[in-house]
Amino acid sequence: MSTAVVIEAPGEHRLVPHEPRQPEAGEALVRVHASGICGSDREVFQGNRPEGYVRYPLTPGHEWSGTVAAVGDGVPASLVGRKVVGEGFRNCQVCDRCHAGETTLCTAGYEETGFTQPGAMATTLTLPARLLHVLPDDADLTAAALLEPAACIAAAALKANAVPGERVAVVGTGTLGMFAVQFLKAGSPAELLVVGTRPDRAELSKRFGATDFRTKNADGSGLPDDFDVVIETAGSADAARTAAALLRRGGRLVLTGIPAPGADGLDPTDLVVRQLEVQTVFGAAPDAWAHTVRVFGAGLLDPLPLVTHELPLEEFAQAIELVGSGDPRVGKVLLRP
Repeated sequence: MSTAVVIEAPGEHRLVPHEPRQPEAGEALVRVHASGICGSDREVFQGNRPEGYVRYPLTPGHEWSGTVAAVGDGVPASLVGRKVVGEGFRNCQVCDRCHAGETTLCTAGYEETGFTQPGAMATTLTLPARLLHVLPDDADLTAAALLEPAACIAAAALKANAVPGERVAVVGTGTLGMFAVQFLKAGSPAELLVVGTRPDRAELSKRFGATDFRTKNADGSGLPDDFDVVIETAGSADAARTAAALLRRGGRLVLTGIPAPGADGLDPTDLVVRQLEVQTVFGAAPDAWAHTVRVFGAGLLDPLPLVTHELPLEEFAQAIELVGSGDPRVGKVLLRP
């Protein structure tokens, strides 16, 4: 039987019969292979998502992979049967930011798959075909289910614009941090440092291409301060400050994590005096998605080692508990319809 997870309200969910919605003009119907769970999904379930960035009742699931089962009018029939992933932001395509390619800054308002629009924790997902990115025929769809967070980090890597031979660093050792290591490694850096709070992530960091792994001392000492590029992925104010401190004068910092509201920020005097270039990322625009699919197809991005649990949709509650457990043995959790 086709099923879907529905979060009726914070803390309330149920498994319901799912009737695939046939695609209208410009849309595609995708048979979902797997859907990933991240901290944002936990926020939706707990009711901690900021106002305006969730709409209940809701089928969650913004990280997914699948196969096109049907298409609507105006969509090439050749898309049927292809393996795909898809962008989450439902941009308007007509505002100035969309025309500039910055679709995550769409001025028409926030709409995103799995948050305000039905997501992929269901047997099928119907969405605008323009949001799809086609994968190689031999792509591993389980690995591809992680390409949404990878695309967010691809956006950071593109903004960082690291060139071969530069010294680069990553702060944070979660899923985003490990993707950042892989993207930066693909750019042939002279040195690739990973800074985290979990020594057990050193081996995986080096497997993905890090040349060094360090943990910060309690007083903040023990880390270098001469890196060209740093990508922060941990989502805390302390991580942002650590990332800035790693940079040389004139270095480039990209922040991808979202600290808790009211967190102390970076010291503006330090930013000005050292002339640091700071950029941020929220989601992934089409160019970052295209870059991610190319890197994945070339074999330079390996998401599978990050997956530790695969559960059926019926075990959504257990999956949410795993993601928030704090257990270092829990990596990426996938749900399979």
